[in-house]
Amino acid sequence: MLSYRHSFHAGNFADVLKHTVQSLIIEALKQKPKPFVYFDTHSAAGRYDLGDAKSEKTGEYKDGIGRLWGRDDIPALMQPYIDSVEAINPNGDLHYYPGSPLVAKYLMGNANRLELTELHPTDLQLLQQEFAGDRKVRIQKLDGYKGLKAGLPPAQRRALVLIDPPYELKSEHSDAIAGIKESHRRFATGIYSLWYPMVSRAQVERFCEKFSNQGIRNILRIELCVKEDSEGYGMTGSGMIVVNPPWKLVQQMEQLLPWLTKLLAQDSKAKFTLEWLVEE
Repeated sequence: MLSYRHSFHAGNFADVLKHTVQSLIIEALKQKPKPFVYFDTHSAAGRYDLGDAKSEKTGEYKDGIGRLWGRDDIPALMQPYIDSVEAINPNGDLHYYPGSPLVAKYLMGNANRLELTELHPTDLQLLQQEFAGDRKVRIQKLDGYKGLKAGLPPAQRRALVLIDPPYELKSEHSDAIAGIKESHRRFATGIYSLWYPMVSRAQVERFCEKFSNQGIRNILRIELCVKEDSEGYGMTGSGMIVVNPPWKLVQQMEQLLPWLTKLLAQDSKAKFTLEWLVEE
């Protein structure tokens, strides 16, 4: 299994995909004036110092956000995501990277709420410090799936749920499917986005097949692999499974994925996948 601690991998190619998709969904939700709620089940820390020992040990951000930073040809669809990174780097140097909660907070504005859950004590403390005094953000030391069970359906009747596990345990793929299935039963119109790593192609295909057999419709798969598939221990790509995606998301990713794949490629076998696991 992969041990994916955010602090070692902040700003890498997987974060670029994840936060691009997250930003597009939030921008779509903002098109209607009604408020919505953002749930983050594995929130981790609010921001990451790309100069600290953990980030420097891997240097993964250099082949992720580092390849986008300072370019003058960023597609307009990606600008909200880029804006969220620039907001915590006001001097123009790439020093910090925002976690998913901070990307969400920057894009959502004060009319909407964030419900954040995190169990790791160090990350929890950093998260609490990042959002201290913000009354639109609730942070709980709680299992993320239990938090969803308590929070759904939201009073606002509109929500984006981001599930981004570390995949340290063998059960985490199954736990994510079960968590989304139960949440969908409670709140069928919510948008559910699940991040997954590409380590084993066979495992991911089994995972996607199992997901598609849960009786849930309208499931989109977005995947970007920066190098050739490998059965080793390294991550060669990542993906997002989105339940109830905004109607423009397919078209938007059709535009972005070829550009992103070319930019983030680490060998000649880089590729992307955009497909419906289950249509509406």
